[in-house]
Amino acid sequence: MTTTPSVRPHFQFWPKRVPTSIVLPETSLWYNLEVSAHRYADKAAIRYFGNAITFRELEAQATALAGWLQQKAGVKKGDRVLLYMQNCPQFIISYYAILRADAVVVPVNPMNRSEEFKHYVTDGQARVAICTADLAAGVMQADAELPADERLQHLLVTQYADALPPTHEHPEDAPPAWLTAEHPLPDNATPWAKALAAGLKPGPHTAGPDDMAVMPYTSGTTGFPKGCIHTHRSVMHNIVGGSTWSGSGAESVILSVLPLFHVTGMQYGMNGPIYSGATVVMLPRWDREVAGHLISRYQVTHWTNIPTMVIDFLGSPNLASFDMSSLRYIGGG
Repeated sequence: MTTTPSVRPHFQFWPKRVPTSIVLPETSLWYNLEVSAHRYADKAAIRYFGNAITFRELEAQATALAGWLQQKAGVKKGDRVLLYMQNCPQFIISYYAILRADAVVVPVNPMNRSEEFKHYVTDGQARVAICTADLAAGVMQADAELPADERLQHLLVTQYADALPPTHEHPEDAPPAWLTAEHPLPDNATPWAKALAAGLKPGPHTAGPDDMAVMPYTSGTTGFPKGCIHTHRSVMHNIVGGSTWSGSGAESVILSVLPLFHVTGMQYGMNGPIYSGATVVMLPRWDREVAGHLISRYQVTHWTNIPTMVIDFLGSPNLASFDMSSLRYIGGG
């Protein structure tokens, strides 16, 4: 049924340049990265403590990792792959590698511990996980406590430092100590660098709009967390709507600080910018002073947040020194 503006009174207040409905691409989420990598090959897709990853590099690394998932980890279409880490470029690379492999992303809250992690393995029926080294011991502990036929078969582990540049030209680019700390890798885990260096090529990408793409879990306030099934189409709907109504395009610069495992950060700090060709400036954990420097230096245009971040930001003693003139969209909830 077509609804005319006169039926809905709020349309009289609707911005005239913003459409009242959207048209979705009949493609997969992976195709969004493929298109942006062709359109904006050498444009920065991610800026991370002085490291700039172009759209061309992002696509290449995700493709190589998809090859490893299929050829070494045995991931097949529709398989669930756990993604367990805090915000970092490896999260985005892994997310799109899983999609390229026609599999399903299961993002896990990095605050969860081993007992909670077991639920994601068993309920999601996952046999492959990608995590950071600081969480690997908990993964192995959880896995050891599961029945043999329900355990993980492959674990890919990255250090946060794998995505950091060797030197920093600007003082504000220096990463916090927790990002540079090295953690031991389990003996049977595959190191991130090894998987990428293998340069394995995935098979043809066959996932379509109605195939399952991502399964985030609820917080579990009324029992065990429950997996929420989302297809490429349902995620795409939110991406296109969010990008259209926030006025985000290839010229936009997005401050990505909300957790990527959660739908708000996932859509506005990763999937939306990749769809529109915008640049993501990543901040793994909230820090109002670092946020102010990043907004000023990279001329951030869009910042999706939560109100407590804004309140804390406005309380900074250095607020007057931050250049916020580039900001044109601040939202969240």
